[in-house]
Amino acid sequence: MRRVTELIAERASEHGRLAIDTEFVSERRYQAQLCLVQVAVPDADGPEGVRTEVLDPLDATVVLDPAPLARVLADPAVAVIMHAGRQDVAILRRTWDTDITNLFDTQVAAGFLGFGNQEGYESLVRNALGIKLKGGEGFTRWDKRPLTEKQISYAADDARLLLTLGAELESRLAEEGRLEWAREESLLVQASRDERSPERAYERLPKLARLDAGQRAAAWRLCEWRERLAREADRPPSYIVPDQALVELARRRPRDRAALESIRGLPQQTLHRRGAEVIEEIKASRDDTPPPAAPPAPRRDPTEAPLVSLAQAVVRHRSMESGVAPELIATQSELSALVGAVRRGTDRSSVRALDGWRRELVGDELRELIEGRRAVSVDADGGLRVAPA
Repeated sequence: MRRVTELIAERASEHGRLAIDTEFVSERRYQAQLCLVQVAVPDADGPEGVRTEVLDPLDATVVLDPAPLARVLADPAVAVIMHAGRQDVAILRRTWDTDITNLFDTQVAAGFLGFGNQEGYESLVRNALGIKLKGGEGFTRWDKRPLTEKQISYAADDARLLLTLGAELESRLAEEGRLEWAREESLLVQASRDERSPERAYERLPKLARLDAGQRAAAWRLCEWRERLAREADRPPSYIVPDQALVELARRRPRDRAALESIRGLPQQTLHRRGAEVIEEIKASRDDTPPPAAPPAPRRDPTEAPLVSLAQAVVRHRSMESGVAPELIATQSELSALVGAVRRGTDRSSVRALDGWRRELVGDELRELIEGRRAVSVDADGGLRVAPA
């Protein structure tokens, strides 16, 4: 199998292109399990000039050496084509110990060409290439062996057409002058990770701001305990204790089994098998230094709501003109942040609408609108007009 991955890597380096897709199972697991990797590279000797391989990391009869492909994925001279690649990137980064440095995501690209912001793969292939995929195998037991011929054929088709789809969308984007926009937006997908940690779990707890110092110490210790057990059992942390129940444990800090049984949402298997551990962790937290209180959420000025609505209208107007999906340009919360930053003169470095391709498309216009230097009106045809005030 090393020879196969070496040949694919050689073709990818030679032509500067590689399409890659994965199949994985994440249900009831601590982290998603990589079950299959499908790759396609340009190859004059392959069918229709493409070589496609389906690599099976779970096949006990074959030793898969991903090192040659891992090096190619990290090579900035090789364009890596994926569709909706956040999970693929994260899984490959973790399991193959590699980075992806030149990603072109076809779902991201579709958002710049009028296809919508979350266009599915089958729909995009049909609309962009005029090819109808067989489908039907996407949500199957990819972790069960042996795989069926239908599963293998489905996986191979995905990768083969992904290479063609990437080339087609790149060509269209280049014609529209938006290829660099799509590459810039793909950087966000390229940075995806799926590592878990107690710190991240703690920060995402609901109603964290309502906990006092002692309760925060208990919540922190319970997050560490839950993460350790979930990793050992290869189960989602929520299988041990759901977030809502963990916060309630931290809030009440039960001292005995009777008090523990009154916690709503605590799984029965945890109560019966781990109840004593939970009580002991909570007891130990009383001597811990609590994490700092969460900063208060920024208060929204109700007088800014009309300005946010006005900004939304301008975004939708430019979306209709350009064909770029409005959700890709700016969400309502992002526009609220923009309005607040401009009005109050606060730091704008984290406001996405004022950076990169968004700034070029509409960001500067929005800033000037909020500053009162641009005005919005309705033209004679009933359309929106944005002009200097």
